[in-house]
Amino acid sequence: MATNRETPEVNAGSMADIAFLLLIFFLVTTTLETDEGLGRLLPKKEIEPRTIDVNERNVLRVNLNSTNELLVEDAVLDLKTLRKVAFDFLDNGGALPGESKYCDYCKGKRDDSSSDNPIDAIIALHHNRETTYGFYIAVQNELVGAYNDLRNREAQRLFKQSYVAMTEAYYDEKTPLIQKEKLKKRLKRIQKMYPQKIVEPEVFSNKRFDDEAQ
Repeated sequence: MATNRETPEVNAGSMADIAFLLLIFFLVTTTLETDEGLGRLLPKKEIEPRTIDVNERNVLRVNLNSTNELLVEDAVLDLKTLRKVAFDFLDNGGALPGESKYCDYCKGKRDDSSSDNPIDAIIALHHNRETTYGFYIAVQNELVGAYNDLRNREAQRLFKQSYVAMTEAYYDEKTPLIQKEKLKKRLKRIQKMYPQKIVEPEVFSNKRFDDEAQ
């Protein structure tokens, strides 16, 4: 005698819970890639370009070509020495004593063919369209590192604390507001002594790199 067998049913009551737990697991264990870049405040777009009259000795020209070759003031330079070159340029202090641009805290060679003072010193960075992003970032890091080294030196001299340490303390949420105001004044003083001026002009007069950019 045949008997009717009931089809077993699958209990799906806990499937939603399992799916939710799996979702949490993947969210916790998955590593998300983040974009690399530099923190920069871009200038406002101007209707008419401005012409700035700058003494040539106050400009350090840094050029990157399509093959990731570094040229500083018409001389091929290794990336490892770029920071030192930028450091010496910014800290040169070429203005003579008694002149309005004289830098009394500069410790450079005071070469009259290099920058008068760090306030007027400009680093002009030009790169080719085919320059790799990684090399461009590496050059930027070395230039910014030169500024930080000088700022650290002056911060240690004036406040017995590095510029980097003061910056970290200023942005630390645990730092009291009174202390932050004190740090803010100190940071601004150091930044005024060595203002970061890294510009990227579109046109350079260096024929070697201009030819490669065409």
